[in-house]
Amino acid sequence: MSEIEKRKADALEGAIVDHAGQGGSRGELEVRIANELLERARAEGVSLVGRGGLLSGVTRQVLQAALEAEMAEHLGYERGEGGARAGLNMRNGTSPKTVRTEVGDIELKVPRDREGSFEPLIVPKHARRLAGFDEAVVSLYAKGLTTGEIQAHLEQVYDVEISRSLVSRVTEKVSAELESWRSRPLDAVYAVLYIDCLYVKIREGSVANRPIYVAIGINLEGDRDVLGLWAGTGGEGAKHWLTVLAELRARGVVDVLILCCDGLKGLPESVGEVWPLATVQTCVVHLMRNTFKYTARQHWSQVSKALKNVYQAPGPEAAEEAFTEFEADWGARYPAVVRLWRSAWEEFTPFLSLPVDIRGLVYTTNAIESLNARFRQATRRRGHFPDVDAAMKVLYLVLQDHRPNRTNVTGKTRGWKSVINTLKLYYEDRITLNN
Repeated sequence: MSEIEKRKADALEGAIVDHAGQGGSRGELEVRIANELLERARAEGVSLVGRGGLLSGVTRQVLQAALEAEMAEHLGYERGEGGARAGLNMRNGTSPKTVRTEVGDIELKVPRDREGSFEPLIVPKHARRLAGFDEAVVSLYAKGLTTGEIQAHLEQVYDVEISRSLVSRVTEKVSAELESWRSRPLDAVYAVLYIDCLYVKIREGSVANRPIYVAIGINLEGDRDVLGLWAGTGGEGAKHWLTVLAELRARGVVDVLILCCDGLKGLPESVGEVWPLATVQTCVVHLMRNTFKYTARQHWSQVSKALKNVYQAPGPEAAEEAFTEFEADWGARYPAVVRLWRSAWEEFTPFLSLPVDIRGLVYTTNAIESLNARFRQATRRRGHFPDVDAAMKVLYLVLQDHRPNRTNVTGKTRGWKSVINTLKLYYEDRITLNN
């Protein structure tokens, strides 16, 4: 904690103690204050939030007390302790100030000193919004609310009137963070790189689906991380993917052992240009999902059981035999399924050449699928975005949501020690582990 942050915390702590009027730990004081607020709200029939609500009143008292505590610390003596003594700086009245908080607009009287040297930390000079207000706006934006909906929400719940332009300025701060995140340096080697796509509705003249690509990497220590987000146009090919992969290489990725994707056009060819030794693997779960699109529901279990013999085969030759059998049984009824698997065969068979310990790691892009589910939840509320930048900001904010009950795509890969030992045997000198 910095010195400024410590001073802020001390000032607020003192203000809370003064307001509670009793001793005890901070936790006890907070419980006592909360109980007092609820009792007063019931007794007086008033709301806790909004204009005239109890929370805004208490917040004003706490902030006012904190400002007085800061002034006393700045001057070196409390109010009424002989400030008129020669050579000492003195209080010099107050200045009115209205600040926006998470519980509504608060009117304060900011103390002044004669020398004009007082710089309050709790409510900094020129600040019209307290820390927490901007975070509340950004949190609502991350949930997919439009600027107009955020404006209406704050007015309805907190009785705070703000303009859409203010909401836009607050959320615009995210853009700088996003650009810094997208250009950060990456590890030199990734054991697995997953690449997938989701579609977001964006208005470009008319509202249309626009692909957004996401990449998740697992480094040699087993750490999962989202490496980047890219907006596409819907007609991507090898040239587009060469640009994306070259960007990752420029950020430090010199080698990828296994790249797992879902039949993205032009991607396998581009991988060979950037990381010629990488193994390109089609996601088996995506392959099965696409299979069911061409299969009647009453045959799903039978088709699934037959294809399980293909993707769980001990090797490429056994898989070929199993698929030939599948083709004989189902090819006449579902020729589109046969074409689907045959067209993906070149990117599917590497999976069968991998040791069993590694197959579970690249069997599916579920790591991205769980993230895409969160992305869709946020974008579905929004309906469509005015431009690509607005969509990318929301997706980035979804990535920054690290609530305890939220499944986090980043973190350690389970059972990594066993996996990395097998990878070391399989990829040999391409893996160099740090001590």
